[in-house]
Amino acid sequence: MYRNTWFRAVLLGLLVAVLGVPPSTLRALAQQQGPQTPPPAQQPTAPPVPEGKPQAAQQQKAPPPQVTITAESQLVNIDANVIDAEGNIITGLKRENFRVLDNGQPQQITNFAPTDAPITIVILMEFSKLFYSLYSYLGKEFAYNFLGHLKPPDWVAFKTFDLKTTVQVDFTQDKREIQQSIATLYFPDFTEANLFDALIETVDQMAGVKGRRSILVIASGYDTFSKHTLDQTYKRLKEADETIFCLGMAEYFQVRSPRTGGTSFVQSENQMRTFADMTGGFAWFPRFEGEMPSIFNSVIAFLRNQYTIGFAPNTPNDGKYHKLKVEVLDDQGNPLMVANKKGKLKPVVVYARQGYTPIKSAVVGD
Repeated sequence: MYRNTWFRAVLLGLLVAVLGVPPSTLRALAQQQGPQTPPPAQQPTAPPVPEGKPQAAQQQKAPPPQVTITAESQLVNIDANVIDAEGNIITGLKRENFRVLDNGQPQQITNFAPTDAPITIVILMEFSKLFYSLYSYLGKEFAYNFLGHLKPPDWVAFKTFDLKTTVQVDFTQDKREIQQSIATLYFPDFTEANLFDALIETVDQMAGVKGRRSILVIASGYDTFSKHTLDQTYKRLKEADETIFCLGMAEYFQVRSPRTGGTSFVQSENQMRTFADMTGGFAWFPRFEGEMPSIFNSVIAFLRNQYTIGFAPNTPNDGKYHKLKVEVLDDQGNPLMVANKKGKLKPVVVYARQGYTPIKSAVVGD
């Protein structure tokens, strides 16, 4: 070993003296003579992950943009009924027969279909000691009889209200559950009838329910102690998608006891009629029990013969209330007229929601 080292040293010296090779080059050559051992491969080292957090959460993300633009668009659906002058529901209409105006601006109808889906309805019934519980017992009879007009696929829930609102039975297809619940109602707890609170609460709770939604209000129409005002109730119903049908019980007792209610009786009916008109429904105020089968048939006919009309608004999404108007046209584009029993042509009447509130477009800066 030592001899070989001495020989290499002598040889290198001769090369320097005779050939003039620079010493740096000789040192490089000398290093290449020995066995070449590659450096150990370096393994990638992952950054430490704090305890309790997944590693994916530690990956570096690109910074968010300085300005986020949110453009909200929505499809507005309208459930509409078309009635002739005799009160008969008109079926068989086509997309071309309808025109929708949003704040007076014509809209392009993007989807259209006669509605054949099962009914989804809440029976919202007044059950209080108001007027010695006469309304409460009549309301029980009305609600019980209405169930006989529903079909097995239909969904129904049952709620009552006095001072507060109570869900007696949540949505079910078993009508016997509702019938049994009605049968167990004996004596109301409170004299108050908070109609406004009950209606707003029911609309809010139905917001997450899919499909066509409706509410059948069986009540006197009086409100005695609600936290919400009538104007607040109207404002909330302007934003609602539910169709509201009202069955007023005060008329029944007004006929039998004219002193019942006074001027507030007229106001109660006007309130319930407005609830229905705003949402595309209808209000009935029967005087005799014999009218009930016809009324319930009308409610079901309304729900089973609606046209669903949808459009994407071409008006600004300003978050303000937009007025809607649905017109029905004949094949020539003129207002549709239907002959009455005497053969005279009369314009049809459209029952549809009167407006909606769009989602406001927003620009959010950091």
